[in-house]
Amino acid sequence: MALLRPSLHRFHSNTLRQFGSPYKSTADAGDGLVVYPTYGRHRCSAIAIDAPSSMAGVTPIRWGYTSVQGFREEMEDDIVIRSEAIDNFSFAAVFDGHAGSSSVKFLREELYKECAGALQVGSLLSGGDFAAIKEALITAFESVDQNLLKWLEKNGEEDESGSTATVMLIRNDISFIAHIGDSCAVLSRSGKIEELTDSHRPYGSSKAAVQEMKRIKEAGGWIVNGRICGDIAVSRAFGDIRFKTKKNEMLKKGVNEGRWSEKFVSRVEFKGDMVVATPDIFQVPLTSDVEFIILASDGLWDYMKSSDVVSFVREQLRKHGNVQLACEALAQVALDRRSEDNISIIIADLGRTEWKNLPAQRQNTVIELVQAAATVGIVTVGIWMTSFLS
Repeated sequence: MALLRPSLHRFHSNTLRQFGSPYKSTADAGDGLVVYPTYGRHRCSAIAIDAPSSMAGVTPIRWGYTSVQGFREEMEDDIVIRSEAIDNFSFAAVFDGHAGSSSVKFLREELYKECAGALQVGSLLSGGDFAAIKEALITAFESVDQNLLKWLEKNGEEDESGSTATVMLIRNDISFIAHIGDSCAVLSRSGKIEELTDSHRPYGSSKAAVQEMKRIKEAGGWIVNGRICGDIAVSRAFGDIRFKTKKNEMLKKGVNEGRWSEKFVSRVEFKGDMVVATPDIFQVPLTSDVEFIILASDGLWDYMKSSDVVSFVREQLRKHGNVQLACEALAQVALDRRSEDNISIIIADLGRTEWKNLPAQRQNTVIELVQAAATVGIVTVGIWMTSFLS
């Protein structure tokens, strides 16, 4: 906590010092550690976890995590870490909720249970059949979404909440990523950035964005200023009932609110869901040059480039070797850059790098030359103006 400046302390709870940590840590079925924060206006980071490894000669993964409300009126993010919960694989997830936090509260337990069940308590992971693992995770995501939609309808209130999710199943030698939404997972391979996920947003010219826009239009939807039906800016998420089982009700509400006309609505024909919970699945071999993986909500990525994030974390680890402090310092940078969203970050340090022996990072040579030229130019102009005025 020594690296935290006053601006970060404003967004953290004092309950850790006064009343005990607001994070729940309990033993899971795999004798690992379960960590997830409770809800409240302010959130507190917790200490890093060195997950115990039952694999002989394998360095345990060191976890750092933080979740900060930031400038938002409500905390809608959540994080979950279950160390070695599924046959030596740890489960880590970042949830980014919207339109309320009820969907996130449902998902924090249910998604893990569904994934564990679909993976046959790890037997599929150990088997290494990627096609079977992919099918199981897609089934788990879609199943838990159906359960969430039913739960939202039973609430009896107009709950239009939803949530993105980036899930990582990780062992020392391999990782599987299941992802929907606009959070992101990145990897550092000897300092070189690898983005492991694509954002599911209906705008831009990237291959992923073009595919999302095509799918939405084929489902009968439309996009206004990068938002589905002029409303939501993320195209894959859990919940968001108005874009799934209550699409027609959404149209009627839009007419009543004057957002579109009866004539316009009469031409709309839905052929599918505009927002879906089908995840992208990635298999990531963790070779000896992989240093760490970062999962984070868009409260970080919208304000920092992934390459800058990796460089910053490496430098923090080089300075003090503490993954938790690096995680908290990263959140501070996002706040300093005026992030207007909740910020949730998980860092998994694979424990392979001798951070104290890592040489200090040098600035990019081109950047250094540009900065030097700019400095020389400013000095030259200053000298010229001085001589002219004299």
